[in-house]
Amino acid sequence: MNNKLKEEPLKRITAFGEILFDVYPGTRTLGGAPFNFIYHINKLAGLGNFISSVGDDNFGKEILNFLKSNNISSDYVAIDKNHSTGVANANLDKNKIPHWEIEPDCAYDFIRTSDKILNLIEEKTDCLYFGTLIQRSDISRGTINRLFGKKIKYFCDLNFRQNFFNIDIINSSLNTAHILKLNNDELKIVNDLLLKQNYDEEQLAELLSKRFNIEIVCVTLGDKGAILYKNGTVDRYKADVENVVDTVGAGDAYASVLCIGNLYKWDISKINRIASEFAAAIVQIKGALPKEEGIYELFKEKIRSG
Repeated sequence: MNNKLKEEPLKRITAFGEILFDVYPGTRTLGGAPFNFIYHINKLAGLGNFISSVGDDNFGKEILNFLKSNNISSDYVAIDKNHSTGVANANLDKNKIPHWEIEPDCAYDFIRTSDKILNLIEEKTDCLYFGTLIQRSDISRGTINRLFGKKIKYFCDLNFRQNFFNIDIINSSLNTAHILKLNNDELKIVNDLLLKQNYDEEQLAELLSKRFNIEIVCVTLGDKGAILYKNGTVDRYKADVENVVDTVGAGDAYASVLCIGNLYKWDISKINRIASEFAAAIVQIKGALPKEEGIYELFKEKIRSG
């Protein structure tokens, strides 16, 4: 870890949301933006917890075994006997960008509030990550709403999927967020629904920051890099990528470093550079999660050295 991580107690990061299987023709991979995010957090910085739910089925058992084998706590992952483990069916376009068909009424749509979860957020969390897909159902949305308003940081990664969002969910999420990440397509939707300004990524990032009192706003731009806005300063960075295998999970990789960097008060140019380089490394492998530890060792060194 870098000197900042050595000097301070490790930040405790929790993710709330979906864990599911991304299903491709002939294969499947474990996914879900909140899970991908916390997997990277555990590998890069430690002290990550995950709140979710899986079905009492073979997919659910496979997930629980994966968590155990990767030293990720399942203490806050419920087993739902009435609903199946989440599945998202992926279709890759000519640019290898996935378009998802996400099954409804999955176990993660029925995450219920408990004293155990409340204690985790109030006593053992410095930053809570969340998105919008997990808010498509009344039950999980009600649970996460009860976790808002605590004396912690909130990281919102909008991650719009299909039609599983609305103005109320967007407004609530933006009003909660200290850290906001969205891609340029999501920014266009937010602008059309809420801001109604001429489309300019830097100006809209600044407007979001000021209107919703957000500390740092990130707009990812696909192969054109990313923009960070914080306290009147904008940083643009584009990492070089030689061989794109698929883009699944690139944003989640970026988000993990963005979260770490902001919690430890890195300058935005360092955050953007290392986060973009980590995302670039992920698009050069199959799937969202590296099977080898080498990538994490490389980026832990980048985090240490800056």
